[in-house]
Amino acid sequence: MSISVQEADFDAGAEIAALSTGRDDVGAVASFVGLVRADKATEAKVSAGTQSAGAGETAFVAAMTLEHYPGMTEKALEAIVAEARGRWDIFGVRVIHRVGRLLPGDRIVLVAVASSHRHDAFAACEFIMDYLKTRAPFWKKEETPDGGRWVDARESDDHAAGRWNPAE
Repeated sequence: MSISVQEADFDAGAEIAALSTGRDDVGAVASFVGLVRADKATEAKVSAGTQSAGAGETAFVAAMTLEHYPGMTEKALEAIVAEARGRWDIFGVRVIHRVGRLLPGDRIVLVAVASSHRHDAFAACEFIMDYLKTRAPFWKKEETPDGGRWVDARESDDHAAGRWNPAE
């Protein structure tokens, strides 16, 4: 298990390859790479005082700044990965989340999971990403032509995370 919260970019291919290098028990590596989008459908509630963008509206995103609490964020990510390890038979996990000012097209996040079978790798990767979006303490501020605005969590992200615990 390896978790990094960093400003520096990362080489997704090298990170993914490292999960299986020298191992003959890995039969699958599933990964997700998230990128900054320039045009963003603002279905989510966008915080700018009391202003919210309505469903279907789009706003050009010139840049995104991600902030976190050092130490707290890494512990939250470690707990998410530990929960995934308890649910699926996985051999290795690599999570990288960038912070700082990012531009459209920049990589934001990598989640990669190694396992002996694809089902466990896919499920654990998706679970980690869903929980990362809803339980890890990151704050996003978008720069648009109308100014900066903090972005609240999306209802769709909460729904995605909730499916892992139907009783909640």
